[in-house]
Amino acid sequence: MQATVMQELDRFEDELIERFKEHPVLANIGRLSDDDFAAVLLQRRFLSLAFTPSYDLAIDLLRDEAGLRIARVILREEYPDSLGHTPSHREDMKEDLLRLGVSRRAVVESRPTAATMSAINDSFELIADAGRRDNADLRLLTILRFWGEVLVSIEYGQLWERMAPLLTRDGENLSRFYYPHHVHDAKAHSLANVSLLSATHSDRLATRLTELLAREDSTDCFKEVEQRSLELKVGFYDQFLPVLDRVGI
Repeated sequence: MQATVMQELDRFEDELIERFKEHPVLANIGRLSDDDFAAVLLQRRFLSLAFTPSYDLAIDLLRDEAGLRIARVILREEYPDSLGHTPSHREDMKEDLLRLGVSRRAVVESRPTAATMSAINDSFELIADAGRRDNADLRLLTILRFWGEVLVSIEYGQLWERMAPLLTRDGENLSRFYYPHHVHDAKAHSLANVSLLSATHSDRLATRLTELLAREDSTDCFKEVEQRSLELKVGFYDQFLPVLDRVGI
């Protein structure tokens, strides 16, 4: 019976993932001008800068010890090397942007738009609201996994199609941020078949999430939280729809 429930949740989740992939901006990212593509990446950078405080907020609100340990490990991976010799993931993102041709001046002068700030603030609110609800731990882990990992992997996978020619040289992948996150944030296994041996962030969170789902009658809140997470991501990319109109898509 439990396997059937997990399969149902997988189908629901996979449908959301496909809807996200089909967002007009992500689906047509290769047809944007270089300047418009840079604008998308610069705004997306601000969401990335808000990633770690989002994890910190969720950690503050989590009470499930097993889930906490997984979240702590993932957060610490964002800042490898306690001696300061290794760049953080945020620094890796900046280096990828520069390799893609975004100037340092553009990085310095960029500011979050109202839509980007709304996406950031609404993400914090989604996490804070989850912490006060019934099944708070399940809700929080669902957010971290789907909003913070699964959908991020999908975003970067779509963006990578545009980046690959610029960040691949003589068969060597030079990306330090976008491609690695596309890989290690991904949903590699279904909820019904997730394993303790899973290596991606999404699947590591799923190992505990599926245990909570098996314990609690909470499929409805799982679906609600994933739906709201998707809406946050869609809202961010909606701000670039006028760009598609301008290029006749």
